[in-house]
Amino acid sequence: MPPSATVSEQQKFTGHIGNLSPQQQETLDKFREEIKEEGIFDEKRHDDACLLRFLRARKFDLVKTKKMFTDCEKWRKDFGVDELVATFDYKERDEVMKYYPRYYHKTDNDGRPIYIEEIGKVDVKALYQITTLERQIQNLVVEYERLADVRLPSCSEKYGKLIETSCTILDLKGVSVRSFSNVFGFVKQASNIGQNYYPERMGKFYIINAPMLFSSVWNLVKPLLDEVTAAKIVILNSKYQSTLLQNIPAENLPSTFGGKCQCEGGCQLSDAGPWKKGGIVNGAS
Repeated sequence: MPPSATVSEQQKFTGHIGNLSPQQQETLDKFREEIKEEGIFDEKRHDDACLLRFLRARKFDLVKTKKMFTDCEKWRKDFGVDELVATFDYKERDEVMKYYPRYYHKTDNDGRPIYIEEIGKVDVKALYQITTLERQIQNLVVEYERLADVRLPSCSEKYGKLIETSCTILDLKGVSVRSFSNVFGFVKQASNIGQNYYPERMGKFYIINAPMLFSSVWNLVKPLLDEVTAAKIVILNSKYQSTLLQNIPAENLPSTFGGKCQCEGGCQLSDAGPWKKGGIVNGAS
């Protein structure tokens, strides 16, 4: 049995590959061994980086981690994730972007793929004339899978280090109680899927154009969150540009948000980034 570490020593270990305490390594090994014995280990998907994401999400509590992991594998089977990824045809994508812009675009200073969501532009009536809630959830899952299988590995290769998280920009410009309530069903399902089935994918989360009321509510909610999660979330008002540009190269940030990028055809549809073959050739992606 590895010797116990003091609290100060434990704080030195992040729970990521190459930075595990003896106890964390032991828990990882035991976790891997147990899911292999139970026949739910997939050699291709369940590398140590994956297993550690689940362990970090449950603070290396093996019992809680196994439940989370088992529930996730059951959900993947019930939802038909592998078949969905192989067959999903998002033919309405360009039209959907007009009424609910959600897209990946280049990388931040740490090499993380940037995910942008402009929730204030949502037009639910128009949106559900061209798609359905079910297809939006299916697309969400496909994008999570593509993040893991394509985007993050491409970023890791480009920047020469393991990149496991994304950088999110959530734009609240134009959001009202009514507009948010219209997409609440999707947001609730999306949050549940992200938290329970794709844990530890948040690197940095910028909420921009936040109204004063939102900031006040956040000050009440923040102390209730895990401090690691809370530290990743930054609430900004309409004067957000300088903060974004401290963390995102200007050539990677769409001009809409104060950057210099103006992709041909619009940044929303370009999917520019290291993951796109024949994409950005100047190394700015």
